[in-house]
Amino acid sequence: MSRFSTAGRVSMWNERECDNKEMTMRGGATGRGNKRSRGFSVIELLVALTISATLLTATMAALDAMFKGFQQTTDSASTHVVARIAVNRMLGMVRTGDEFGPIPVDVLDAAQNPLAADYFEYVSARDENGNATEATRIEFRFPGEEALLRTWTPGEEPEPPEFEVTGPGDLWIVLVDLASGEEEEYILLPGVRSAEFTLQYDIGPRLMRATIDLVVEPEVQDDIEVTTGAIPATFRLVASAMPRKSVE
Repeated sequence: MSRFSTAGRVSMWNERECDNKEMTMRGGATGRGNKRSRGFSVIELLVALTISATLLTATMAALDAMFKGFQQTTDSASTHVVARIAVNRMLGMVRTGDEFGPIPVDVLDAAQNPLAADYFEYVSARDENGNATEATRIEFRFPGEEALLRTWTPGEEPEPPEFEVTGPGDLWIVLVDLASGEEEEYILLPGVRSAEFTLQYDIGPRLMRATIDLVVEPEVQDDIEVTTGAIPATFRLVASAMPRKSVE
């Protein structure tokens, strides 16, 4: 009995060893076994980082374009408001001024009256005796140049300047002391592409109506224009007024 039991136990132990070896061989063949699960390789990590960086860059570029577009719209709206204020101020000058210029040679000649100009002037102050003491002139200037003070027939093009135009010009206010001849000037409205003042006179000559026609370009920062590729859109303002003395 003792021999049989010992032999039986040895036989069972040998069978278990064979089974373990067979399971180990199967596990190695099928890729399953007691090996631990492996992590990401270096190549996989680099691919994941590249994809993440690309998505982040695209998101930041989209946000930057949205911000630049918003700032451009804000600048354009601000310029529009400033231009309207300047036009309203000039309309007030027309209503309260007198002795306007430039004046056509013959107000009865339909070819000369009305006339168009890139400036207008008027008497803006008088002393207690009614003598003119100050004149105000609104004039358009190309960038870096003096005023040309041109006149032409409405509906036609003014004489082009002899120099190269490098950008939008400005509207200037010039205050002239008629006693001393001294002038004081400052910018009324920047970013003006063109300015046309149409003056219609009656016999006298007396100004009956003045029409202001401006084309203004919004001021946009250079980095916005380069980044977004946006071209500032110009806008046009047209208004007219009559001097109060002509109405009376």
